[in-house]
Amino acid sequence: MLKEIRNEMDYAEISKRLIDILDLPQSPVAVKFAKSPEGIPEGIPEIGESTRHCGMVSIAAKEGKIFYATAEKHQCMGGAWALGLKPLSPSLQSGEFYYKLGKFNSWAACMRTISKIPHIEAPGGSDKPVTYATVYAPLEKTPFDPNVVLIVAKPISMLKLAQACLYKGGGRLFSEFAGIQSVCADTGAYPYMTGKVNFSLGCDGSRKFSGIDDEYMVMGIPAEMLKEVADALPVVVGAPGSK
Repeated sequence: MLKEIRNEMDYAEISKRLIDILDLPQSPVAVKFAKSPEGIPEGIPEIGESTRHCGMVSIAAKEGKIFYATAEKHQCMGGAWALGLKPLSPSLQSGEFYYKLGKFNSWAACMRTISKIPHIEAPGGSDKPVTYATVYAPLEKTPFDPNVVLIVAKPISMLKLAQACLYKGGGRLFSEFAGIQSVCADTGAYPYMTGKVNFSLGCDGSRKFSGIDDEYMVMGIPAEMLKEVADALPVVVGAPGSK
């Protein structure tokens, strides 16, 4: 297997810029979707207790920990599926799971939603798991090149991030969310699979289990766009007329 080549991006400097300019409540989090054991950088430990992906993001962001988690360590079935670690469970596939939680009026409404949830999958739409492990680190300390960077911030900070995303090419941004699976599907799988940023209002699970406060939103940035967004950020924040 070919060895991955690290890029020359200064993650510590980029993280400092994001935190200082946006007054972030916690570190941005670097997330990698390792396809095999070889994709986990040497020396990174496995997380001890099983937890949800959104909880793992919070551990990296707030406690500064670096670790990886295989499928067995992912407590949330929906999150594990969205991140390509496990196949879709029968209760999620049928719509039963979210119907029983009272999220939808019918199983049909559940199925329509599940069918559109972004998730990491093999070419051709195979349901076979394609991710061996998820790897986490606060962006300023990451020893690996991430696939996606997750940011938790207030709406005003998300506004500036949106403007930074459009600074170079212009146009409009379109967000994908359904009020469920925000940190795993909306801001993890979607940016990874599409190469586009995504903003999410969060979900009950991420706010309940990972400590995302009510006044914050979540954003996922594909790693390929990270430097471009970070470079544009001080420009749009300092522009005449900027709040």
